[in-house]
Amino acid sequence: MPLIDSHAHLDDRRYSGDRAAVIEEIQSSGVTNVINIGADMKSSRASVELAEKYDFIYAAVGVHPHDAKSMKAADIETLRKLSEHKKVVAIGEIGLDFYYDHSDRDAQRYWFREQLKLAKEVNLPVIIHDRDAHAECLEILREFNVSHGVMHCYSGSAEMAREVLEMGLHIAFGGVLTFKNARAAVEALKAVPLDRLLLETDCPYLSPEPFRGQRNTSAYMPYIARKAAEIKGVGYDEICEITSKNVKDLFNF
Repeated sequence: MPLIDSHAHLDDRRYSGDRAAVIEEIQSSGVTNVINIGADMKSSRASVELAEKYDFIYAAVGVHPHDAKSMKAADIETLRKLSEHKKVVAIGEIGLDFYYDHSDRDAQRYWFREQLKLAKEVNLPVIIHDRDAHAECLEILREFNVSHGVMHCYSGSAEMAREVLEMGLHIAFGGVLTFKNARAAVEALKAVPLDRLLLETDCPYLSPEPFRGQRNTSAYMPYIARKAAEIKGVGYDEICEITSKNVKDLFNF
């Protein structure tokens, strides 16, 4: 049964000591594909390198809002070149983060728009990071008429989910679904039709129960899929099959 992790950071330093072993464990866990996501220029390059090394891994390239402060015009051209690689399937993760504000908000807005322009130019879907910036994030996405992409690690309300769906976007959920206090995420998931749903780990972050607080890995995808199936009232095999098809259709691999 196919099971795809649509958002992972296997290049992260937390895997520096045992990355090969972690990836071997992922392959034996039933996970058939992983999309490794760029968060800055270094990790975007590393994502492409992982995709070149492992057949089952694909890559996305982009700069997270935390690192918008360090972006420069030449980086857009570098991302453009990286996006030409046959295993790069998206521009991301990009967006706004007004919770941590690690980058000035004007810089976040500017480079979010520049990367959305790039995605349009290279005809790739986008992977959106949105934390405590829901209204403005949606406003910018509407400005660019974005309909081809996914709201990653969704943290908004069920009402906002309906707005996102109306725009044509997919919505992704991860380990937060398994948390005891995840009422908002559970209600949002209920509002998302199966044909617009993606699942992810966002590893090494947000490990599902019973691993909460530990380093996450794509090998924990079955725990997320089982919880999503329970919430949606469908079988485990069905949720795996549908969400995997959605990933392949959205990212065209």
